[in-house]
Amino acid sequence: MGMSGGNGKSSAVSEINVTPLIDVLLVLLIIFMVIVPVAPKGLHALVPQPVPQGQPTEGDHQIIVSVMDTSSGTPTYTINTDPISRSSLEASLQNIFAVRENKVMFLKGDANLTYATMTDVIDMAHRAGVDHVGLITPKVEQGE
Repeated sequence: MGMSGGNGKSSAVSEINVTPLIDVLLVLLIIFMVIVPVAPKGLHALVPQPVPQGQPTEGDHQIIVSVMDTSSGTPTYTINTDPISRSSLEASLQNIFAVRENKVMFLKGDANLTYATMTDVIDMAHRAGVDHVGLITPKVEQGE
């Protein structure tokens, strides 16, 4: 590659010498072949733990916040089945989730409500200390 045959005149070679590049490539290939089997594999998942005997489960006490549209245009709010005003919703959620270990809430909304109304309730829940907010859609409610 670097040599030219013939009449003995030396001229500059305009070809790239790829030998050092191949050496670097082989070294990188060996490094990756060694590192990849050492890399941790798997999925990080939370595995449900069994409930100790004699302890009540929180599954019976799910918090469901319902936001329903009324004919007047202002939505009504309920926590499970208890009606509550919008102004006291965040404070009530703080009181409920202050003592709970499982900070999960479900939100059920009327189809006629705006997106902003629902996100406002989600923001209130996060400010009240709720970690996860699940949305109850008509399909989920019917069990599909």
